[in-house]
Amino acid sequence: MTTSDRQAPDADRVAPEAGVGTTDSEGYSRGLSSRTIQMIAIGGAIGTGLFYGAGGAIAQAGPALILAYLVAGLAIFVIMRALGELLTYRPVSGSFAEYAHEFLGRFAGFVTGWSYWAVWVSTCMAEITVAGKYVQYWFDVPPWLTALVVLAIMFAANLISVRLFGEGEFWFSAIKVTAILAMIAIGIGVLVFGFGHAANPTVSNLWNDGGVFPHGFGQALLVLQIVVFAYVGVELVGVTAGEARDPKTTLRKAINTLPFRIGLFYVGALLVIMSVAGWRTFHAGRSPFVEVFQQIGIPAAAGIINFVLLTAALSSCNSGIYSTGRMLRSLSLRQEAPSSLGALSRRSVPWVGICVSAAAMVIGVIVNIISPDKAFAYITSVSTIGIIFVWGMILVCHLFYRAKVARGELPASDYRLPGAPYTTVLALGFLAFVVVLLFFTESGRTAVIVGVVWAALVCGGYAVWNRLGARKVAH
Repeated sequence: MTTSDRQAPDADRVAPEAGVGTTDSEGYSRGLSSRTIQMIAIGGAIGTGLFYGAGGAIAQAGPALILAYLVAGLAIFVIMRALGELLTYRPVSGSFAEYAHEFLGRFAGFVTGWSYWAVWVSTCMAEITVAGKYVQYWFDVPPWLTALVVLAIMFAANLISVRLFGEGEFWFSAIKVTAILAMIAIGIGVLVFGFGHAANPTVSNLWNDGGVFPHGFGQALLVLQIVVFAYVGVELVGVTAGEARDPKTTLRKAINTLPFRIGLFYVGALLVIMSVAGWRTFHAGRSPFVEVFQQIGIPAAAGIINFVLLTAALSSCNSGIYSTGRMLRSLSLRQEAPSSLGALSRRSVPWVGICVSAAAMVIGVIVNIISPDKAFAYITSVSTIGIIFVWGMILVCHLFYRAKVARGELPASDYRLPGAPYTTVLALGFLAFVVVLLFFTESGRTAVIVGVVWAALVCGGYAVWNRLGARKVAH
């Protein structure tokens, strides 16, 4: 391994972007094609939240869950369009922290960068653990051993090249998309032609059993916090900006198709699921896809969905290692992390950042062995509150960017968020509302407490880092 002074071929080098300070995209290889970025964008919006977690959400809210996904999806689209406008102004890898640093100052950049790193580290800890449980469906292997093997494979793939990461993510996403499209197609066939063994497949299942809000409007509101976190990963396209070919065009296409992806993969899938089988069929801890496939009479339904769930976990781990390595390098180049974290290999991969991130993820394996329930709930709570903070920072940075454009201090982007700044403020209000909802559930209150602890840690870390920096200057 070598440091960033090793040069990649000129055709693949990333030119320094306009903007303040050193860009963390300099030195990266443009190894992610438009095809790969599009599939990463699609896969980023599909995870275990839909394939597995939707069962409990349906039981809690009934058909109202569809409306919750629509409302949250609209807010997510505003966030992504705001990010898209910033990315077309200055496409950089580690974009969230870069924009926070530029528009809100060094402290905001430090907190945003480290918080996003923590979001994906904790998410990967959870995903490699559940991957072990999925493998146990077929083989009697300790979950912690599977978790280590999965982490090692994804770690090696990310170290080799960004193209290998991209290809892996492409095929992981393709499997998830195929599973959803197959379920929708088969479900429509059941509704139209009546084949299969479903008890009473009809669209009227959406309103005939207790109405759209069978447990009341309050439960539909509370399910919003579950729905929001199912969208974690859509922002990953922002991290790929420094390594995407023709980023302004590619990222714009990826963001523009987000409403279609939400409409098809979430709303469309849930409409079909709850039409083929009434909402009372579904329960927490069991995939609604398994329930529907089994009711239709598809053999080995549980095994098929278990494979898709394993794929979703591998995809999340792959994305987590990729994004955390880039974020650490971004922090390093802004002197908000040790300089060694900025090192690139001869293949233009931030190998030190990837190694450090993967080492942190091993903690998840250890925690799972020692305390699989309580301790792990605290770890995953970091991603819960952390992603709301990161999404909020994107929106705040967008407001500051628009203000500077209005004063003539920065060039306007040709890819603008419709209705801004009002839509930006409304999306911020939505995120604030979700935080309030967290106080009404036990898991939500845990997330808030962990969020406060994390805020204290990262603020303390900033103070210590500044003091160390001051000593270096003095000497």
